[in-house]
Amino acid sequence: MKKVLLASLVSLSLSASFVHAQSAYTGGDDLPTNPLACDGAAGDVASKPYDGGEPTNAPDRKGKTIKVVDVPKLVGIGYFNATSKGIADAAKEIGTIDAKTDGPTKANIDDQITLLDNYITSGVDGILFAANDPVAIAPVLKKALAAGINVVGYDANSEPDARQWFVNQAEFNGIAKSVIDSLAAEIGKDGAFAIVTSTFTTPNQARWIAEMAAYQAKCYPDMKWLETVEAQEDNILSFNQANTLINKYGPELKGIVGMTSVATPAAADAVTQAGKCGSIAVVGLATPNAMKPYVSSDCVKSVVLWNPVDLGYAAAYVLRAAADGDLKAGATSVKAGKLGELKVINGSEVLLGSPFVFTKDNINNFDF
Repeated sequence: MKKVLLASLVSLSLSASFVHAQSAYTGGDDLPTNPLACDGAAGDVASKPYDGGEPTNAPDRKGKTIKVVDVPKLVGIGYFNATSKGIADAAKEIGTIDAKTDGPTKANIDDQITLLDNYITSGVDGILFAANDPVAIAPVLKKALAAGINVVGYDANSEPDARQWFVNQAEFNGIAKSVIDSLAAEIGKDGAFAIVTSTFTTPNQARWIAEMAAYQAKCYPDMKWLETVEAQEDNILSFNQANTLINKYGPELKGIVGMTSVATPAAADAVTQAGKCGSIAVVGLATPNAMKPYVSSDCVKSVVLWNPVDLGYAAAYVLRAAADGDLKAGATSVKAGKLGELKVINGSEVLLGSPFVFTKDNINNFDF
């Protein structure tokens, strides 16, 4: 009996050791990754056929005023206030788009689906969206396409055939490189870090995290990825999650990466209140206005993002071009007003541009 018990305990111990030895779940998706070169050389972009959807029996909308609803992941935060401003700016500039923004007050996919379904029923010509879940949102977007509505995503994609085009703020591997390089510059090539994201199903963040994991493994193999936690794009939960990480890992934790415009300033606030500025680096994605206090105090050295006003602006131009029939399968670029010609990549994505790194030297030049 004692031998059996001892064998069971040894087996359990070995099993626990094996589980502990496994890499922590990163929060990334399981799609193929394409990490950029460690020396900064440009990556290869393979040509892909158009993989987006098409509206069924869409009426001739060329040059006509179209009614458009913008349904972001949530409303009431600086980031989507900025994309909404960009959409409004483009609509005014174009002159033939009647646009409004109406999103859930929390990053909830069920609420987002309900809103979209209501607008399909009430009647719109075009839908702009940023998905809370790429799979769950697909059926209602396909319903919109089946109703002849033009559908364009931005910021967070759906399954490709559930929309016509997706305006990608930057290529996922480019953002991954910018974030990990910025982190390594602050915590060293063997530092330990954790991530605060929104949810594990949020498509853009899962893609960034997957590419970050691939790039980190390739270029900084001695860095230690401790944990990824969800915070629902909620300010209080993001702060609490960052604070939990600080207390859980103690001096082992050298960096926190925020994957949302809410998580990054909340993490910076948690580090500041814990008196850990200088010992725990905070990097990630956020709007410059939210990060200015922490950059000014030297608690945060760098912030990675793009201009969300430009992202919304580009999405409106892409929707107008799709509705006019000027942006079709096989196109290699699209005109986007003051942004000029934007490249079409990955079959049905329009690329806004490269990510931008905000620092103390340049952050005050931006106001969003």
